[in-house]
Amino acid sequence: MQRTFVMVKPDGVQRGLVGKIINTFEQKGYKIAGLKLMQITRDLAENHYGEHRGKPFFEALVGYITSGPVVAMVLEGKDAVSAARNIMGATNPVQAAPGTVRGDYGIDIGRNVVHGSDSPESAEREINLFFSPEEIIEWQRTVDPWIYE
Repeated sequence: MQRTFVMVKPDGVQRGLVGKIINTFEQKGYKIAGLKLMQITRDLAENHYGEHRGKPFFEALVGYITSGPVVAMVLEGKDAVSAARNIMGATNPVQAAPGTVRGDYGIDIGRNVVHGSDSPESAEREINLFFSPEEIIEWQRTVDPWIYE
């Protein structure tokens, strides 16, 4: 099993989409190992988007992600990183397929509702940025045999 980091961004929280987005991942079969509503600090935002430092859109990105609460979550399951990216859809909602989170709820690339780790390495880094080890729960679902062979 693999873990990934997914965040409902401020636009998703403000639009009341948190429950629908979480439901999408749960119905697919992914397990929540960590979940919290939080306000991202500037320091955390700068660390999170560190690879974009120095780019023209960096300040706007940091300003946006700190503009309102987000919902951060750790999801667990088979191929969680790539599966979560498929469930979210293309970064640009105009190119995202219908039935994906961004395809159904997004219109603008700057307000694309969710963020998800793009690799297992990014997932580990982002999970460690947003969650302490005590905030991630190891638990067994009784439904897992009905999801996995």
